[in-house]
Amino acid sequence: MVVSKHIAIIPARGGSKRIPDKNVIDFMGRPMIEWTIEAALQAGVFDRVLVSTDDEDIAQVARECGAEVPFLRLECADDHSPVSMATTAALRQAMHYWGENYGIVAQLMANCPLRSAVDIRAAFESFISKARDFQISCFKFGWMNPWWAVTLRDDGQPSRLFEEYAAWRSQDLPELYCPTGAVWLAKAPKLLEHNNFYGPNHAFEPIPLTSAVDIDDVDDLAMAKTLFSQNAGSGEC
Repeated sequence: MVVSKHIAIIPARGGSKRIPDKNVIDFMGRPMIEWTIEAALQAGVFDRVLVSTDDEDIAQVARECGAEVPFLRLECADDHSPVSMATTAALRQAMHYWGENYGIVAQLMANCPLRSAVDIRAAFESFISKARDFQISCFKFGWMNPWWAVTLRDDGQPSRLFEEYAAWRSQDLPELYCPTGAVWLAKAPKLLEHNNFYGPNHAFEPIPLTSAVDIDDVDDLAMAKTLFSQNAGSGEC
């Protein structure tokens, strides 16, 4: 088999419910998925940039944006299949279709349009230099401090989740991080073995909050547009 060392897989299932046609809606004048395809291509670290979709309309948009979509998704096209399994299935399809083995596979979610080629290269270099098997992007919580999180009863009375930290000053609290779908990396044989990026000894790799937004609903979409406009104004886009 011919060896192609690195492949980026962009999962883009059709039929999203919270934002219809989310993966290809207009985002700042371009289809949402185009931002991820462009970042993957410009990163310059992948031999192939593959979009995995069950939807021919999404496939056509992806091809026009420069990605490869030689086949539609055969497995994991429902609402319940974990995205890691869909990526693993696409990896197997790619190996069979092109007759290639892969060393490193990246999963780049199409609903993370603020993640850039620079972010991808930085994550890729960290993955290699630290000899990791699995790496998941994350961002540091800022003003949204989870240590002070509460649940609310119907009468508005709060119940703290972390009562022991209620009186701590913000500067004294441990830093907390949240995973984001921006850049997930794995050694391909390890992903094929475990079917999950949360495999043994997986590690988190921070990226900037301004690159990390996952767009799942209309509020996320509004925030992403605001951050994009802010970055564009500062010359960062």
